[in-house]
Amino acid sequence: MSDLVRVDNVGKTFTLHNQGGVSLPVLANVSFVVKEGDCLVLHGPSGAGKSSLLRMLYGNYKCTQGRIEFRHRNSWVDVAKADPRDILDLRRHSLSYVSQFLRVIPRVSAIDIVMEPLLLRGTDEKISRDKAAEMLERLNIPQRLWTLAPATFSGGEQQRVNIARSFIAATPVMLLDEPTASLDAKNRDVVIELICEVREAGSALIGIFHDELVRERVASRRIEIQSYNAAEAA
Repeated sequence: MSDLVRVDNVGKTFTLHNQGGVSLPVLANVSFVVKEGDCLVLHGPSGAGKSSLLRMLYGNYKCTQGRIEFRHRNSWVDVAKADPRDILDLRRHSLSYVSQFLRVIPRVSAIDIVMEPLLLRGTDEKISRDKAAEMLERLNIPQRLWTLAPATFSGGEQQRVNIARSFIAATPVMLLDEPTASLDAKNRDVVIELICEVREAGSALIGIFHDELVRERVASRRIEIQSYNAAEAA
């Protein structure tokens, strides 16, 4: 299986400009490789920097040191150095970020939100709508809600709409930030099935899962993310 992600000696220090320029190191010396079909779980105590690492992988935070490389269009893109245009192209075709939160779009219906990734890839509108309906049904979103904007949905319903949108057109690499948080057991199991399906199709996943049952069912392996002080002492 081919490598899809290479992380080499990554570290991050935040500079708190509104507090006199104080430096706050959060990560140091993080390295790993992720291959097709992998699900790498980021494991470690609260505050160790797991969510910060996911945001660095997605290009929202810049690395202080190291390289974060993704296989993209038959070459490698280092998001630590790439310009914004290259990062946007990476996200459009090769990398997605799946969180528990839906950024609500006013007046856009749930089914339109879910089908949009397929439309952006050039899929026929009817096929896209049918696939979106299948995904919403699978995630137990009542049909009466499909044509409504999710702004007034419950938190759990919004979370499931977000997951439906993310998994309807899986990218080669998917970053998962607590996608099963706040879900009941029935819907948690659906998300686990979706994760296993995209793994079997060859996508690579990197995620944070505080639920031990979910970790055990989806992970191919895990990496310990230590606090900065522990990593420096090691």
